Amino acid sequence: MTKKNQKPDQLAITLIKSRSGRLPKHKATLTGLGLRRVNQTVKLEDTACVRGMINQISYLLKVEPCE
Repeated sequence: MTKKNQKPDQLAITLIKSRSGRLPKHKATLTGLGLRRVNQTVKLEDTACVRGMINQISYLLKVEPCE
């Protein structure tokens, strides 16, 4: 995580499996993360909220630290 007065760490999140046939709650989580298409990558701040969403649908994602 980050220290006070520093820029928050970022994560590069990539959707690696299709959203079709998934639970509606998992589809909503993908939308919340801003992921629409397979192989799409978004950069988000490393917060507890984002980590919780990633844990819920980790089987669909590839997560890497972003520089």
